[in-house]
Amino acid sequence: MTEPIDVLEALLFASDTPVEPAVIQDVLGLPSVDAARELVHALRARFDEQQRVLQIIEAGGGFRLVTRPEVAPWLVKLARSKTRSRLSRPALETLAIIAYRQPVSRPEVDATRGVNSEGVLDNLLERRLIRIAGRKDSPGRPFLYETTREFLVAFGLRDLGDLPKVDGELALIDPTAEAAPDAAPETGDLPAAPDSPQQDPVAGGTDVAPGS
Repeated sequence: MTEPIDVLEALLFASDTPVEPAVIQDVLGLPSVDAARELVHALRARFDEQQRVLQIIEAGGGFRLVTRPEVAPWLVKLARSKTRSRLSRPALETLAIIAYRQPVSRPEVDATRGVNSEGVLDNLLERRLIRIAGRKDSPGRPFLYETTREFLVAFGLRDLGDLPKVDGELALIDPTAEAAPDAAPETGDLPAAPDSPQQDPVAGGTDVAPGS
Protein backbone atom coordinates (compact mmCIF):
# COMPACT_ATOMS: atom_id res chain seq x y z
CA MET A 1 0.00 0.00 0.00
CA THR A 2 1.28 3.48 -0.91
CA GLU A 3 2.34 5.48 2.12
CA PRO A 4 1.48 9.21 2.53
CA ILE A 5 5.17 10.10 2.44
CA ASP A 6 5.49 8.44 -0.99
CA VAL A 7 2.44 10.32 -2.28
CA LEU A 8 3.95 13.56 -0.98
CA GLU A 9 7.13 12.92 -2.96
CA ALA A 10 5.03 12.37 -6.09
CA LEU A 11 3.09 15.59 -5.47
CA LEU A 12 6.24 17.67 -5.11
CA PHE A 13 7.80 16.06 -8.17
CA ALA A 14 4.75 16.65 -10.38
CA SER A 15 4.16 20.27 -9.39
CA ASP A 16 6.01 23.07 -11.17
CA THR A 17 5.08 25.53 -8.41
CA PRO A 18 5.55 25.38 -4.62
CA VAL A 19 2.95 23.14 -2.93
CA GLU A 20 1.43 24.82 0.11
CA PRO A 21 1.01 22.87 3.38
CA ALA A 22 -2.78 23.39 3.23
CA VAL A 23 -2.84 21.75 -0.21
CA ILE A 24 -0.80 18.81 1.08
CA GLN A 25 -3.21 18.47 4.00
CA ASP A 26 -6.24 18.51 1.69
CA VAL A 27 -4.88 16.09 -0.92
CA LEU A 28 -3.57 13.56 1.61
CA GLY A 29 -6.45 13.97 4.06
CA LEU A 30 -4.18 14.90 6.96
CA PRO A 31 -5.65 16.17 10.24
CA SER A 32 -3.86 19.55 10.21
CA VAL A 33 -1.40 21.82 8.44
CA ASP A 34 1.16 20.97 11.13
CA ALA A 35 0.80 17.31 10.20
CA ALA A 36 1.52 18.25 6.59
CA ARG A 37 4.67 20.09 7.64
CA GLU A 38 5.80 17.12 9.76
CA LEU A 39 5.39 14.85 6.74
CA VAL A 40 7.53 17.22 4.66
CA HIS A 41 10.21 17.17 7.34
CA ALA A 42 10.11 13.35 7.35
CA LEU A 43 10.56 13.23 3.58
CA ARG A 44 13.40 15.73 3.81
CA ALA A 45 15.11 13.54 6.42
CA ARG A 46 14.69 10.50 4.15
CA PHE A 47 16.43 12.33 1.29
CA ASP A 48 19.30 13.33 3.56
CA GLU A 49 19.67 9.81 4.93
CA GLN A 50 19.69 8.28 1.45
CA GLN A 51 22.03 11.02 0.15
CA ARG A 52 19.69 11.74 -2.75
CA VAL A 53 20.51 14.41 -5.33
CA LEU A 54 17.06 15.86 -4.68
CA GLN A 55 16.16 18.14 -1.81
CA ILE A 56 13.09 19.96 -0.52
CA ILE A 57 13.16 23.72 -0.14
CA GLU A 58 10.54 26.12 1.19
CA ALA A 59 9.69 28.98 -1.16
CA GLY A 60 6.70 31.19 -1.85
CA GLY A 61 4.72 29.80 1.06
CA GLY A 62 5.07 26.19 -0.08
CA PHE A 63 7.52 23.37 -0.71
CA ARG A 64 9.41 22.47 -3.88
CA LEU A 65 11.42 19.44 -4.91
CA VAL A 66 14.67 20.59 -6.53
CA THR A 67 18.12 19.25 -7.34
CA ARG A 68 21.07 19.94 -5.08
CA PRO A 69 23.50 22.71 -6.14
CA GLU A 70 26.40 20.29 -6.63
CA VAL A 71 24.77 18.70 -9.69
CA ALA A 72 23.97 22.08 -11.32
CA PRO A 73 26.97 22.01 -13.74
CA TRP A 74 25.66 18.85 -15.44
CA LEU A 75 22.14 20.25 -15.68
CA VAL A 76 23.55 23.41 -17.24
CA LYS A 77 25.37 21.32 -19.86
CA LEU A 78 22.16 19.44 -20.64
CA ALA A 79 20.10 22.61 -21.00
CA ARG A 80 22.74 24.32 -23.15
CA SER A 81 23.11 21.28 -25.40
CA LYS A 82 19.36 21.01 -25.99
CA THR A 83 18.97 24.71 -26.69
CA ARG A 84 21.89 25.04 -29.09
CA SER A 85 20.93 21.96 -31.06
CA ARG A 86 17.47 23.35 -31.76
CA LEU A 87 18.09 27.05 -32.34
CA SER A 88 18.33 28.20 -35.95
CA ARG A 89 20.74 30.90 -37.10
CA PRO A 90 17.92 33.51 -37.29
CA ALA A 91 16.94 32.59 -33.71
CA LEU A 92 20.53 32.93 -32.46
CA GLU A 93 20.87 36.22 -34.32
CA THR A 94 17.68 37.60 -32.78
CA LEU A 95 18.65 36.32 -29.35
CA ALA A 96 22.03 38.06 -29.59
CA ILE A 97 20.40 41.38 -30.49
CA ILE A 98 18.06 41.13 -27.52
CA ALA A 99 20.82 40.02 -25.14
CA TYR A 100 23.07 42.96 -25.97
CA ARG A 101 20.45 45.71 -26.38
CA GLN A 102 17.64 44.70 -24.01
CA PRO A 103 14.98 45.77 -23.49
CA VAL A 104 14.33 46.03 -27.22
CA SER A 105 11.16 46.16 -29.31
CA ARG A 106 10.26 44.01 -32.28
CA PRO A 107 10.44 46.96 -34.77
CA GLU A 108 14.00 47.60 -33.57
CA VAL A 109 14.90 43.92 -33.96
CA ASP A 110 13.29 43.85 -37.43
CA ALA A 111 15.18 46.97 -38.50
CA THR A 112 18.50 45.60 -37.26
CA ARG A 113 18.02 42.21 -38.95
CA GLY A 114 16.33 43.59 -42.06
CA VAL A 115 13.56 40.98 -41.96
CA ASN A 116 10.33 40.27 -40.07
CA SER A 117 11.18 38.66 -36.72
CA GLU A 118 7.67 37.87 -35.46
CA GLY A 119 7.97 34.09 -35.92
CA VAL A 120 11.45 33.98 -34.40
CA LEU A 121 10.36 36.00 -31.37
CA ASP A 122 7.36 33.70 -30.84
CA ASN A 123 9.71 30.71 -30.93
CA LEU A 124 12.08 32.26 -28.38
CA LEU A 125 9.15 33.16 -26.13
CA GLU A 126 7.88 29.58 -26.32
CA ARG A 127 11.31 28.30 -25.31
CA ARG A 128 11.34 30.81 -22.42
CA LEU A 129 14.67 32.24 -23.57
CA ILE A 130 13.11 35.71 -23.75
CA ARG A 131 10.12 37.37 -22.10
CA ILE A 132 8.01 40.50 -22.52
CA ALA A 133 9.39 43.24 -20.30
CA GLY A 134 6.71 45.86 -20.97
CA ARG A 135 5.84 48.27 -23.76
CA LYS A 136 7.88 51.00 -25.40
CA ASP A 137 6.66 54.56 -25.13
CA SER A 138 6.44 55.09 -28.89
CA PRO A 139 3.72 54.97 -31.59
CA GLY A 140 1.87 51.65 -31.38
CA ARG A 141 3.44 50.92 -27.97
CA PRO A 142 5.24 47.76 -29.15
CA PHE A 143 6.28 45.07 -26.68
CA LEU A 144 9.79 45.20 -25.24
CA TYR A 145 11.76 41.95 -24.99
CA GLU A 146 14.51 40.85 -22.61
CA THR A 147 16.35 37.59 -21.90
CA THR A 148 15.42 35.23 -19.06
CA ARG A 149 17.14 33.06 -16.49
CA GLU A 150 16.68 30.12 -18.89
CA PHE A 151 18.84 32.04 -21.38
CA LEU A 152 21.62 32.34 -18.79
CA VAL A 153 21.38 28.62 -17.96
CA ALA A 154 21.36 27.56 -21.61
CA PHE A 155 24.52 29.50 -22.43
CA GLY A 156 26.38 28.93 -19.16
CA LEU A 157 26.34 32.57 -18.03
CA ARG A 158 26.30 33.82 -14.45
CA ASP A 159 24.70 37.08 -15.56
CA LEU A 160 24.63 39.39 -18.58
CA GLY A 161 28.03 40.73 -17.60
CA ASP A 162 29.48 37.39 -18.78
CA LEU A 163 28.42 38.05 -22.39
CA PRO A 164 31.47 38.23 -24.68
CA LYS A 165 32.62 41.76 -25.37
CA VAL A 166 32.05 43.26 -28.82
CA ASP A 167 34.33 45.67 -30.63
CA GLY A 168 32.65 49.05 -30.71
CA GLU A 169 28.92 49.52 -30.28
CA LEU A 170 26.26 47.07 -31.40
CA ALA A 171 24.26 49.53 -33.51
CA LEU A 172 20.53 49.44 -33.02
CA ILE A 173 18.63 50.96 -35.93
CA ASP A 174 15.74 53.28 -35.11
CA PRO A 175 12.88 52.03 -37.30
CA THR A 176 11.17 55.44 -37.15
CA ALA A 177 14.18 57.39 -38.39
CA GLU A 178 14.68 58.20 -42.07
CA ALA A 179 17.79 56.65 -43.58
CA ALA A 180 20.39 59.02 -44.98
CA PRO A 181 20.43 58.88 -48.79
CA ASP A 182 24.11 57.92 -49.10
CA ALA A 183 24.31 55.82 -45.97
CA ALA A 184 25.28 52.22 -46.51
CA PRO A 185 23.99 49.62 -44.03
CA GLU A 186 26.57 48.13 -41.76
CA THR A 187 26.60 44.38 -41.29
CA GLY A 188 28.59 42.01 -39.19
CA ASP A 189 28.36 38.75 -37.35
CA LEU A 190 27.39 38.85 -33.72
CA PRO A 191 29.65 36.91 -31.35
CA ALA A 192 28.56 33.47 -30.25
CA ALA A 193 27.75 32.80 -26.61
CA PRO A 194 30.69 31.39 -24.64
CA ASP A 195 31.04 27.72 -23.89
CA SER A 196 31.93 27.62 -20.20
CA PRO A 197 30.46 24.52 -18.53
CA GLN A 198 32.32 25.30 -15.31
CA GLN A 199 30.06 28.26 -14.57
CA ASP A 200 26.89 28.06 -12.52
CA PRO A 201 23.69 29.52 -14.00
CA VAL A 202 23.72 32.37 -11.51
CA ALA A 203 26.00 33.47 -8.73
CA GLY A 204 25.54 31.36 -5.66
CA GLY A 205 24.42 28.22 -7.46
CA THR A 206 20.65 28.57 -7.81
CA ASP A 207 18.75 25.29 -7.49
CA VAL A 208 17.34 23.78 -10.65
CA ALA A 209 13.98 22.07 -10.43
CA PRO A 210 13.77 18.57 -11.99
CA GLY A 211 12.06 18.45 -15.33
CA SER A 212 12.51 22.17 -15.98
